[in-house]
Amino acid sequence: MARRLLPVGLDFAETAPLKLVFAREVSALPGAVYRALAEDVADWPRWFSAVTAARPLDDGARREVRLKGGTRFLETIVAAEPDGVYAYRVDETNAPGVRALLEEWRIVAVPGGSRVQWTFAADGAAPFRMGLKVGRAGLGRAFRDAVGALERRLAAAPA
Repeated sequence: MARRLLPVGLDFAETAPLKLVFAREVSALPGAVYRALAEDVADWPRWFSAVTAARPLDDGARREVRLKGGTRFLETIVAAEPDGVYAYRVDETNAPGVRALLEEWRIVAVPGGSRVQWTFAADGAAPFRMGLKVGRAGLGRAFRDAVGALERRLAAAPA
């Protein structure tokens, strides 16, 4: 059963009651990482193992994402800045207990590549918040594995 979530903005990445932040450095340049995140949406399942399907909607203004286990998200892009920020909020999901959810990806140039930071900003019922706190290590591992797979994919891509 799909439920509508609160229409939060980019500032929710700072003000959310629950924020999980993960970062990893990669050898890929910021522009390549940004394109993989924001422009090659349909390729997400090739490097982010939790994602089974992703497709852009409305000329890239929205996305539909499906995860392993059957969770579905309809999202609106709230920031798409090639100089380093890609963020989207979840408008509708079948996940229980969540009231608001925003994911922000920041890509910053560092010597030898990029620093990729993922902020998972959320609000929801107490069991949802507790589940995220308990699942923090798993989300961190999923992020590190995904960004590592993305780095390998970008390194193998023709220039």
